[in-house]
Amino acid sequence: MNDQAEWPYSYLSRALPFAPLRPFMSRLRDDKFPGLAELNGLLANRDSAIRVRNGQALRWVPQSQGKLPFDAQYEPRCYLQGEVQTREYNWHDLFNALVWMRFPRAKAAINARHYAALCDAGGGAAKGRGATRDAATLLDESGVIVACASPDLGRLLREFRWKELFWERRAQLPDALDFCLFGHGLYEKALKPYVGMTGQGLLLDVGSDYFAMPAEQRAAYLDELLAAYLDDPAHCSNTRELTPVPLLGIPDWDECNADPTYYDNTVYFRPGRSVVPD
Repeated sequence: MNDQAEWPYSYLSRALPFAPLRPFMSRLRDDKFPGLAELNGLLANRDSAIRVRNGQALRWVPQSQGKLPFDAQYEPRCYLQGEVQTREYNWHDLFNALVWMRFPRAKAAINARHYAALCDAGGGAAKGRGATRDAATLLDESGVIVACASPDLGRLLREFRWKELFWERRAQLPDALDFCLFGHGLYEKALKPYVGMTGQGLLLDVGSDYFAMPAEQRAAYLDELLAAYLDDPAHCSNTRELTPVPLLGIPDWDECNADPTYYDNTVYFRPGRSVVPD
């Protein structure tokens, strides 16, 4: 993608999935795809610097090419220097930068997890990512933070009872279940949403007062909550902790889901796995 690529600001400013990122997108020019200079300008205009876990201030730098020593690879360089390698005029990397702006503590926690796992593996010498890094990557790319104040609704989500959750209990969702895109890969997919688009949900318990918070306060609270959750090594130690979320089933995320028959598409709204009774 080049700097002349279409920058659909009007769509981004109104489509519901992009709501968490709007405070930052609104500070970018609406007639041109933002480059590294504009993204670093967002960092410079903050009241306080975003910092990775070793204390270095965050900034966006061009992506390096070729085989790199350990300290210069993506996650170590971010952790050690605060430098996030970013391709210019690239949707995937743009959304990564905007998610850093929205959820700085949680993103720093994920980066710290990657760095620790790489060090434990001897500087990346071990084959494969390992379960911890697989979970961190899936959350980072495709994660949906599901703020849940109702164990009953959370159970419906985990059990893949989509029509009951999204249609029959629809009126209860605004005060009990909140879906917030976290994965930057999902934001890229949401540019051209399609039936089949699915996120990986991480349910986090919240109190009912969460739903009375303004949007900015909600996002800051989720950032702190997710970062604290990820700091416990027992959490997200494998991908099984994440549960699929068919995103276009969320009320108002697709105008077609105002019809109950929308949820009869079992190719998209797949039933859960059978549970063998004890």
